[in-house]
Amino acid sequence: MDWAALLGWLERVLGGHGPSAWWIVVAAVLLFAAYEVVRSRVRRWLVARRLRAQTTRALGAEAWAARLLEHGGYRIIGSQVTTAYELLVDGRPLSIMVRADYVVERAGRRFVAEVKSGELAPSLETAATRRQLLEYGIAFAVDGVLLVDAEAGAIHEVVFLSRGQTRTKSRHAALAPF
Repeated sequence: MDWAALLGWLERVLGGHGPSAWWIVVAAVLLFAAYEVVRSRVRRWLVARRLRAQTTRALGAEAWAARLLEHGGYRIIGSQVTTAYELLVDGRPLSIMVRADYVVERAGRRFVAEVKSGELAPSLETAATRRQLLEYGIAFAVDGVLLVDAEAGAIHEVVFLSRGQTRTKSRHAALAPF
């Protein structure tokens, strides 16, 4: 930045009104800078507060979901279970790690269970939730996928039907995602 040019411009704008005009400009610049610093810090604080509230809500929902699954006849095999699956991208392998809330079992069938809370997340109308459940079904190679709406106290078994597959086919065939 060319400081000499900036000072020349300020002198022309102020028209030689003396030092008091300079102090007004300096004070205005400092006041604006202070406002921006405070606004930025308040915004960060609000975002952090919202994230803490969401985390607290989610942890509470997961604890409640464990009891809900057990009352629904599911036996919890593991919580916060991680696995990986492989992709080939232009012929090169890429390993993707995923972590599901629960792996459960009932009547000899194994399920991956994902707990959701809030207004939008538990809905299968939410694309991110559908994609996550589909990914978990593939990655964990389970018999089914469960969406647990902890706040509503509901457990939904989600079956992904492949193209051309109808609901009248066998239940086990419908579990194949492709």
